[in-house]
Amino acid sequence: MTYVSLSLFDLAGAAVFIFINGALSLGFRLGMERSLAVSTMRMCVQLGAIGFVLKFIFAQTSPAWTVGLALIMILVAGREIMKRQETRFSGFWTYGLGTASLLFVGTIGTVFGVGLLIGPDPWYSPRYIIPVLGMILGNTMTGISLGLDTLTGAARLQRAAIEGRIALGATRFEALQVILRRALRTGMMPIINAMAASGIVSLPGMMTGQILSGVDPVEATKYQLLIMFLIAGGTALGVLIAVLGAAWRLTDERHRLRLDRLQRGKR
Repeated sequence: MTYVSLSLFDLAGAAVFIFINGALSLGFRLGMERSLAVSTMRMCVQLGAIGFVLKFIFAQTSPAWTVGLALIMILVAGREIMKRQETRFSGFWTYGLGTASLLFVGTIGTVFGVGLLIGPDPWYSPRYIIPVLGMILGNTMTGISLGLDTLTGAARLQRAAIEGRIALGATRFEALQVILRRALRTGMMPIINAMAASGIVSLPGMMTGQILSGVDPVEATKYQLLIMFLIAGGTALGVLIAVLGAAWRLTDERHRLRLDRLQRGKR
């Protein structure tokens, strides 16, 4: 069995549902028409461009091209984390913290999953490296964004309580313990919900794509389980690194709360 090729006419037919979204926005005066149009065009351009880029890189099977594209993906994902922060750190920290966490988690998860478990020949084959890295980054990015936003926002709102704990002798991490837990829970909740719903409520995207392309459903399930395990571990580790790094940055060696290191960001 082989996959069924889609024509531009097929894609145009599916795009009718985007116009339904626009009609609902107009009908209920939601004011989302412009955002919807820009997001749709951006998605089409980005996916169209990456399709041709991947076709070129897959044909090269070059470690240099693979690493180059992987770094671009990580840098762009780091920028998305920064943009989603309502309360940001000042200076390079607002970009560097999330990006460094993604770089570490993405590298560990992808090398472990592809090089050790899947084991293609060669192990750095971009046909495996890039999709796996992309799925890890996409989910970890969401978790880190939520975790950081929760931590910095709560630190600003609960300043008096945190400084009160420090005044009573608590260390900086003890004083931030409550909001640290909340940030970690918030960051990990999306992947936990996704795992709980997989298989019964929804078929994950990778599994669906493999089935549509003719892969045996059992084999597609195995790959999906592998990816979900990598994503879950990567998200947890990424959120932990980012949140602890943010907590360290929000305080100093004298265990003082340093909200002056934050700036009011824009969504």
